Amino acid sequence: MAYWLMKSEPDVYSFADLVKDKRTSWSGVRNHLANKHMKMMAIGDKAFFYHSNIGKEIVGIMKVVKLWHPDPEDEAGTFGMVDVAPVRALTSPATLAAIKSDNALKDMQLLRQGRLSVTRVTDKEWAHILRKN
Repeated sequence: MAYWLMKSEPDVYSFADLVKDKRTSWSGVRNHLANKHMKMMAIGDKAFFYHSNIGKEIVGIMKVVKLWHPDPEDEAGTFGMVDVAPVRALTSPATLAAIKSDNALKDMQLLRQGRLSVTRVTDKEWAHILRKN
């Protein structure tokens, strides 16, 4: 199993929306590396749900329930999406400020490539963040 972090602006689509919907297609990604990351995902992979711009924090966990498939909104056919379902909310969201100040997370891709909407999370980073949850 691999671990990921996927960003969404909560005023556009929040973790609460995912819980209510029970499943969604993670569409609209238009970065080649983020798209490549989604192509690498397997059924059952887990991802942190990160609220970007507003909140700037990891608020929940979701799992991949459908592999990469074309995004119908991309007329060129270059970009795709995966389907995800909620697993659970974090009891204590991991804020960007806390992540930045934690030496154990200093190499996290979220910090090195902050604008990337889909990033890898190492096993150690995943376990470290979940220690408080």
